Amino acid sequence: MNRHAVDVAIIGAGTAGMTAYGAARKHTDSLVVIESNVYGTTCARVGCMPSKLLIAAAEAAHHAREAGVFGVHAGPVRVDGEAVMARVTAERDRFVGFVLEAVSRWPATHRLCGEARFVDAHTLMVDEDTRVEAQRIVIAVGTAPAVPQGWREALGDRLVTSDDVFYWKTLPESVAVVGTGAIGLELAQALTRLGVRIRLFGRGGNIARLGDPRTVDAARAAFAAEYPLHDEANIVEVARDGEGVRVKWTEGGTAHEDRFALLLAATGRRPNLAALQLERTGLPLDERGVPVHSRNTGRVGESHVFIAGDAAQDRPLLHEAADDGRIAGDNAGRYPDVRSHRRRTPLEVVFSEPQIAIAGEGYRALCERNATYAVGEESFEDQGRSRVMAKNVGVLRVYGEHGSGRFLGAEMVGPAAEHIGHLLAWSVQQGLTVDEMLGFPYYHPVVEEGVRTALRVLNKALLKGPPPDPRSMDCGPGA
Repeated sequence: MNRHAVDVAIIGAGTAGMTAYGAARKHTDSLVVIESNVYGTTCARVGCMPSKLLIAAAEAAHHAREAGVFGVHAGPVRVDGEAVMARVTAERDRFVGFVLEAVSRWPATHRLCGEARFVDAHTLMVDEDTRVEAQRIVIAVGTAPAVPQGWREALGDRLVTSDDVFYWKTLPESVAVVGTGAIGLELAQALTRLGVRIRLFGRGGNIARLGDPRTVDAARAAFAAEYPLHDEANIVEVARDGEGVRVKWTEGGTAHEDRFALLLAATGRRPNLAALQLERTGLPLDERGVPVHSRNTGRVGESHVFIAGDAAQDRPLLHEAADDGRIAGDNAGRYPDVRSHRRRTPLEVVFSEPQIAIAGEGYRALCERNATYAVGEESFEDQGRSRVMAKNVGVLRVYGEHGSGRFLGAEMVGPAAEHIGHLLAWSVQQGLTVDEMLGFPYYHPVVEEGVRTALRVLNKALLKGPPPDPRSMDCGPGA
């Protein structure tokens, strides 16, 4: 039996775990990082980066096909699926290589391979041959794709998740994509533009994490114009059909079915907590089995255990995971001097076309806290620069607080949302008023002029008052 006694043990070497390691090491060199799988992070290996590589290929094909609107004719577009996936794989492996290089610089004594489980609140067993006694522990085990019960058994290798897509050698003929979150939207559109026949299925009218009825409608209209979108479908059966998949669903009271080469389950992700045997720790757990913790300290209850990254099930985004790791690692390293950290303004982006961004408080967040707010809007249909680029699709909705005039947040479906979302999130974090934001320069012609138009509408609404009764707002699912 191998034995280790350390100040800090970190379970998981993804984005959160690696950041926690760097933060904890500023306080102690007595630490170990335990990883049960391959190094490389979800983002680099099967998430942010390979998905953007696939999207970039899809955009190249789409722009070539659509160039005729500008009077440019490139001829028939041919997509070489093997070449597409070869570039995705090669560039993905390059990004993973940077992570592996960083880990290789850690001292060998700080790296431990194997699956960890709790023996008690201070003791971990790694596989069957290593015992780790830790004064403090950081849980950063990440997540894995969540697949509806019975689908794996029914479909076998005809079922794939986003973790599988980026190991394809070529592109399939057809795919049923289930899930209208960011992953489902991005992959469905990318595959469509690369010549794969797609149907995208969702439930309850939900698209990404949008809540404003106007942005939801804009997103639905934009995506449904490009591929079959069933955002209120009820899938009643998935079954293996030879070397393919048959999907049966109902929609609006009518039964439908279709056959595909594969089914891609983009139905969310679950934290990798089951193997940890947290019931042995006495830690407080919520109804999902996730340790109850503070987002500002990472600390679980009043214990010596901290949690970080996607496993915490707060905001499963890379920059949030990195912040989680920094906070949890710092506090684990300096324990018992646990310190509260300010969190950044929420920002979410979907790299579809049109892009989607939620900056600051979105519609649902405002509804949940019964905020008194006004709304400004700008459609991109006739927005100057958007029409010049033939990307004049979508809408921007901006929210401001009655009384103070403070800018609260925005939901956007439209061109350049990844960039505009940053500007709006920064404005929220700086505590700017709508009037102050209107005092900034806006160049011409740029898409940001649409932001100014929306803010002007919002400012007028704030000046009019009185505020609406928040109880009259429709805050239900899909609203």
